[in-house]
Amino acid sequence: MADVVLSGAIRSNLLSMQNTARLLDETQLRLATGLRVRSAIDSPTSFFTAQGLNNRASDLNNLLDAMGQGVQTLQAADEGIKSILKLVDSMKAVANQALETKIKSATLTGNQTGAPLTGGVALSGLGALVAGNTITITVGEVSETVTIGGATGNVATVQDLIDWANDTFDGDEPLVASLTPEGQLQLEGKNGRDVTVTAAAGVNEVSLAGLLGTRTSATEGVNRDKYERDFNNLREQIADLAKDAHYKGVNLLKGDVLSVFFNADQTSKLDIEGVDMTPEGLLNIGEVSTTSGNHGFQLDSGIKAFVDTLNSATNVLRQQASTFGANLGVVQIRQDFTSALINTLESGASNLTVADTNEEGAKMLALQTRQQLGTTALSLANQAEQGVLRLFG
Repeated sequence: MADVVLSGAIRSNLLSMQNTARLLDETQLRLATGLRVRSAIDSPTSFFTAQGLNNRASDLNNLLDAMGQGVQTLQAADEGIKSILKLVDSMKAVANQALETKIKSATLTGNQTGAPLTGGVALSGLGALVAGNTITITVGEVSETVTIGGATGNVATVQDLIDWANDTFDGDEPLVASLTPEGQLQLEGKNGRDVTVTAAAGVNEVSLAGLLGTRTSATEGVNRDKYERDFNNLREQIADLAKDAHYKGVNLLKGDVLSVFFNADQTSKLDIEGVDMTPEGLLNIGEVSTTSGNHGFQLDSGIKAFVDTLNSATNVLRQQASTFGANLGVVQIRQDFTSALINTLESGASNLTVADTNEEGAKMLALQTRQQLGTTALSLANQAEQGVLRLFG
């Protein structure tokens, strides 16, 4: 079938209308998507430049998340230090309470119902005591035993027993043995711990009546053992708290290292060195000895030494908190910088690809008007050929 023959005017108008329709489609698509460059076909330079900017912005967004996790790790360490400081303050309070608690002796006094005792009275024959029996004196957790008799190392008289007791108990389990003016045996535990006297198995309490009487009286003493236990319990809590101050497996209070990266190729970073913030580590807080004969709070000087150690630990904690705070400031500054840079990159990409809706809207109105005008022009061009029809009318 032969092509339809169109006049020059009609063909020109038709071509113009086709171009207008194409421009209308393109403008409508820009308004619908908001983009003037949707692919490399629209503008290779703008498309690939914008793609590079968006890729870098995406990489920085991932780094921004990692920085946020680094901030959380630092905050976990900071909270740990604050809590440890409170525990150290509690330890100071316990030590000061111990220092203010004055030790009061515990006394055990016999109550002779018969003749008063004198130093020269023989132990053998006092009540049921005989040579070969043993007498055990206990002060706190320390027990010492001696045998009645005249052999070397044994005790034969009341004075021998007194001298043996005074010589045997020393250190922080001191004992003062003496005879009262009333002739009663008195044992005074200077450390405030209980004092007891027992005889060997097979020798009942009645056998000691000749030495201590039948109505022995005891006065409770005051010691600092409770404060030693409280101090050590708090010390253990510091160790546990430092162990628990981790975030996602990184514990800056147990010597771990936190690396925070600031760029995609990891050439810019901040390495935050952790520390061993435990009693055995930088805090250097020793355990108070509660061993019999070696109590750490027995002497005021010992308690003051622990207080000095706690003051040093407080300084260490405050200095480390300052260090972590400075590191946190650096990370937060880089966070703000990275956020601003991401915004700059995304804005630059948008400037290359995003359509101006005001401009595209104005184009839409103009093209619609042009389309209407083209339709009218095409109708006018057809009128010339319609005039030929009138020749045959």
